[in-house]
Amino acid sequence: MASVTSLSDNVQQHLASALSATLPEAAGADPLLRRSDRADFQANGILALAKKAKANPRELAAQVVSRVVTGDVIRDVEVSGPGFLNITIADKAITGNLAARYADETGRLGVPLAEHPGTTVIDYAQPNVAKEMHVGHLRSAVIGDSVVQLLEFTGENVVRRHHIGDWGTQFGMLIQYLDEHPHELDHKDAQVTGEEAMSNLDRLYKAARKKFDADEEFKTRARRRVVDLQAGDAHTLAMWQKFVDESKIYFFSVFEKLDMEIRDADIVGESGYNDMLAETCRLLEESGVAVRSEGALCVFFDDIKGPDGNPVPLIVQKSDGGYGYAATDLSAIRDRVFNLKANTLLYVVDARQALHFRMVFETARRAGWLNDDVTAVQLAFGTVLGKDGKPFKTREGETVRLVDLLDEAIERASAVVREKAQDLSEEEIAERGAQVGIGAVKYADLSTSANRDYKFDLDQMVSLNGDTSVYLQYAYARIQSILRKAGEVSPAAHPELDLHEAERALGLHLDSFAETVREAATEYAPHKLAAYLYQLASLYTSFYDKCPVIKPAPPKDIAENRLFLCDLTARTLHQGMALLGIRTPEKL
Repeated sequence: MASVTSLSDNVQQHLASALSATLPEAAGADPLLRRSDRADFQANGILALAKKAKANPRELAAQVVSRVVTGDVIRDVEVSGPGFLNITIADKAITGNLAARYADETGRLGVPLAEHPGTTVIDYAQPNVAKEMHVGHLRSAVIGDSVVQLLEFTGENVVRRHHIGDWGTQFGMLIQYLDEHPHELDHKDAQVTGEEAMSNLDRLYKAARKKFDADEEFKTRARRRVVDLQAGDAHTLAMWQKFVDESKIYFFSVFEKLDMEIRDADIVGESGYNDMLAETCRLLEESGVAVRSEGALCVFFDDIKGPDGNPVPLIVQKSDGGYGYAATDLSAIRDRVFNLKANTLLYVVDARQALHFRMVFETARRAGWLNDDVTAVQLAFGTVLGKDGKPFKTREGETVRLVDLLDEAIERASAVVREKAQDLSEEEIAERGAQVGIGAVKYADLSTSANRDYKFDLDQMVSLNGDTSVYLQYAYARIQSILRKAGEVSPAAHPELDLHEAERALGLHLDSFAETVREAATEYAPHKLAAYLYQLASLYTSFYDKCPVIKPAPPKDIAENRLFLCDLTARTLHQGMALLGIRTPEKL
């Protein structure tokens, strides 16, 4: 079934026809239609067209109005101000359009699939092997997961990549220690939990570090191990693999708690590009993109200088022959462009790494790996702050463990659910508590523009009032309760009915779901979808207060139409929240 045309697209077509009939040279011009608080829609494009045609804008607007067909879609159109068009939609068009969306068996709620989808490789959720995930890992995972959902839902081919930190000098120390204490990562039980895996790794890391700092001979052996690892020594690689496997048990447990799907095949860490590093350097040096400077292979930029005025290069290979992050990131670009055939490379990475990625992307452009057909974008995100507005730390000044933060959110949410719970068992309260708590954490992150910092305030996050996921989840659960209590009355659209002001406002907002999803996907902006859903829940609350659905019982056709608006609102909330990675429980 073809996707349902939105009212804005329909109105756009009517205005385009009237414009071209009035001013033939304006055929194909954009009437600049937008939502308005003065009318249902406002068109502002006539001002620019009048200026170009050297015509009076109000007179031109009046001529266009005289050619607009009113009736089934547009109820009324009038000239406002210097030449704006204020447009009011017919009630039957609002209900009829929503009815077509409601009947669409694809369940896409009017969101079209891309006609010419590309391939996007998205790099997000990048923890480090043998290290605990902390609050700083939250945003990349949550934002990245939502962008994946948005892109896939709109038809893009998405390749997920988790560029985990699984390589580097620290592994020499860890591998050597494990080789000398071979049973440190043994498990008593076949089923090891993420907490146990992290506890083992944390204990081993501290012991290895203590020995490394105190024992010069061990330090020498550990450094030799780094060379063995980079050279691909089989025994050393086998020991390294133990750390990776142990860490993955832990990663998967944290991501499961975050209600995120992380697939093993999508985890391609720094080590995954090891065999490409030498060739990457050779290609850059042979093409003249990179040059030797004091023994290191560097790329220089005219506009990037240090405080002393000297150029700050991107170091691809160190003077001792070792490779840094730049070599790995450039090799990853080559792999993603030439092997995965990506059109877009999207990196969900902390804003503090902006300069590094700017240099890496420019280097790849100079090398010809990125061009007009293949682009790279850093979706830079801000910092998670505490209530005091400073980077989020424990009272002792330590970085907050991500699992502790999530557990506390679930605990707080469970208390809210228990307080409001009706006919819920303890098991159901625990399940809802997890869905509400994790949803609260995700929504607080996603409702803020990614590039802004935000304050982590659990009291606010799990509140039933204000712009929170709990408010949205509660609106959804309330609708489900209404639908259960409706008895013999079923949802059914009645386009012949005149609509209450609150019904019109809700219906028009429901109609804009498709364009909001499309915009959020195109701009990698989940916060725009979050803002839409909050407004949807607010408009529904207003509708529910002003338009009785069950008690006092309205006439059957009105009750059916209002139940239809309720059900479509619930479906839109459910789908929209799913695109943010948030559950919508049937009961709260």
